[in-house]
Amino acid sequence: MKTNYSDNFFNVSSEFGFLPQNRPITSLPKRYSELQYILDRMPVELPDGNPGILAIPNRIENEVENLPNYFELVKKEDDIMIIQGLFRGYCFLSSAFTLESSYQEFVKSKKYGKARNFLPQQIAQPFVYVAEKLDVYPWLEYHYAYSLGNFKVLDGSDNFHWSNLDQCVKFSGKKDETGFIMNHVDINQHSPTLVESVMESLISIDSKDDESLNHWLEKNFNSMVKVNERRKEMWVASRWKHYNDFRIFIMGIKGNEEIFGDGLVYQGVSDEPRQYRGQTGAQDNIIPMEDIFTGVINFYPKNQLTKYLMDLRTYRPKCIQHFFNDLRDEIE
Repeated sequence: MKTNYSDNFFNVSSEFGFLPQNRPITSLPKRYSELQYILDRMPVELPDGNPGILAIPNRIENEVENLPNYFELVKKEDDIMIIQGLFRGYCFLSSAFTLESSYQEFVKSKKYGKARNFLPQQIAQPFVYVAEKLDVYPWLEYHYAYSLGNFKVLDGSDNFHWSNLDQCVKFSGKKDETGFIMNHVDINQHSPTLVESVMESLISIDSKDDESLNHWLEKNFNSMVKVNERRKEMWVASRWKHYNDFRIFIMGIKGNEEIFGDGLVYQGVSDEPRQYRGQTGAQDNIIPMEDIFTGVINFYPKNQLTKYLMDLRTYRPKCIQHFFNDLRDEIE
């Protein structure tokens, strides 16, 4: 296998695993202050307990109407950290703008209402541009936007326990949303050892070194035990009864025709409606890597679920897709 699987934000390696190689920026530069203002005021519940933009029906429309189109400014950016931060911001704003009407109906009737099926060009144009820079789909996803690129460590230390992490951008603003997605970041603190154990195991196999292979397989097993221990805290970190406080905002366009109709029009980019899948922890990389490494992938049944899981491979950063492809080639 190659040794370089990096896009300068993610770097799949024994040093970083599947986490970013640098901690994400927590807010955008001042030149994007009006976008940052909306993101900060957007959550249903603000830190002081007051209602935010998403708590007030249709308020998001007024905020977006006055948002500058930063397209020309965005085109000048070449810092990967800022590009990722912009992508994250426009992901959240796009989901908030389109799905706020669905959320408001859910608050009233416990049924999802219709989403807005267009993105104004002041969102769509810069959003599609930064998505193309990252070579990903322009919709909320797991890596650059909702989870792995959306954390900050509260005390500035290397303590990645979910209780010491917070989101940079939020929908509900409540602790259950933060606990839910930061638990995924917590789990991934063990991904560097997992990636190392997989790569070193392959080297051991190639050199026919059984002692070394056993050592790295044990490392892999012990790391997965730790991953599972962190996973089991999910419903401590996030009470399942409060999942619907934020669930609607992480849903996708594809498969949700009752909400989005034919899809979402990105105004100023294309008149053809687009459909993308929603954000999901199934876009995480640990289990797919282990399934390839152990050969479990060769025993996947052929059904709609596995078809969906394989489709999710295309929703990952290209450097991670390349890592998976090379790992599969190496194992075979």
